[in-house]
Amino acid sequence: MQTHLAPEFQNTPEGQEAEAILRKCVHCGFCLATCPTYQLLGDELDSPRGRIYQIKQVLEGHAPTRETQLHLDRCLTCLNCETTCPSGVEYGHLVDIGRQVVERSVERPPADARQRALLRTGLSSPLFGPAMRVGQAVRGLLPESIKAKVPERRDPGAWPRRRHVRKVLLLEGCVQPSMAPNINAATARVLDAAGIECVRPRGQGCCGAVKFHLADDAGGRAQMRANIDAWWPHIERGAVEAIVINASGCGVLVKDYGHLLRGDARYAAKAQRVSELTLDVSELLPELVAALQERVRPRTDVLAWHAPCTLQHGQRLRGGVEAQLAQLGFTLRPAAQEAHLCCGSAGTYSVLQPELSKKLRERKLGHLQGETSADRPAAILSANIGCITHLQAGTDVPVRHWIEVLDESLLKQ
Repeated sequence: MQTHLAPEFQNTPEGQEAEAILRKCVHCGFCLATCPTYQLLGDELDSPRGRIYQIKQVLEGHAPTRETQLHLDRCLTCLNCETTCPSGVEYGHLVDIGRQVVERSVERPPADARQRALLRTGLSSPLFGPAMRVGQAVRGLLPESIKAKVPERRDPGAWPRRRHVRKVLLLEGCVQPSMAPNINAATARVLDAAGIECVRPRGQGCCGAVKFHLADDAGGRAQMRANIDAWWPHIERGAVEAIVINASGCGVLVKDYGHLLRGDARYAAKAQRVSELTLDVSELLPELVAALQERVRPRTDVLAWHAPCTLQHGQRLRGGVEAQLAQLGFTLRPAAQEAHLCCGSAGTYSVLQPELSKKLRERKLGHLQGETSADRPAAILSANIGCITHLQAGTDVPVRHWIEVLDESLLKQ
């Protein structure tokens, strides 16, 4: 696809990157079949191909409108289109550029602007934890719309105290320690059982995804740099062998630090090294299976499996969790249909686009829960706090992180 950038975008990093991505576009339309919003709305402007053309027009000098902004807002950034695209178009990077450019040009309605500002600052704020605890304490009194975002508090259990030669850094995340602290604790216990110690460096925080995907480029990159600063002393002296992340949404962004900070003279090399060291916890499963084979009590019930978009499309990790846990005696059943489609969580999407988000959740749960009571799974497993919270709000079937179930199945020594 030929592009003629407007003068203000020529010789700029964002313009050059966008132009390189647009050159790969061939207008084939394969992505339409796997785009959740196109499947729901049937409007090509709400498809990857349609959004690409809108971004192209803006970069060529056409003034964006509120309508342009709405079509970009409706994108889940699930990246299903990237795993479908035969030309290897980096749609995720392009839509981020498009959102940043449009955000600078189009003023949002006041209520929309306030909501986004609250999400950008609130989710990574030190006040989020206390606010969540208050919400959990009065959960039964909350309106359903808010209650859906406040999971019941569960005892995370003890953090392992043993020391091991093998160490990894564990990114705890911004909302996960408050919403589901048991996920991090379970991760530490499972790795501890395999002889790996989880280190939680001071100074780490939000991966930067919330701000970055809400068009706060500077704020998102500042959080990336803060994490690198927190991790670098451990990396520099060779004290850890990996950065392990159990929220696939965070993982896909941290693996992209090298790209996102490539133009930062001070952080480029460090960011690239961080990306190289980053692993989703599922990537350790072959090693965990070998180490824990004799220590796991298999489950005989059927567990439904929802692979988050950030795992199967963002990180291109498909099939590993089901196959590896099968070796430990677990039966994970993927969605009967449309296992590749998003559940509608997508970071802050369920807050900003509630109607579309709920439709996608109902569609996903219908495929996960089966058609009859006999098909009903004992639990639904996933790998991302956003998906887990979102799906749980639509069903009474327990929704858990797979590592929690593995932790509960460990035989005590």
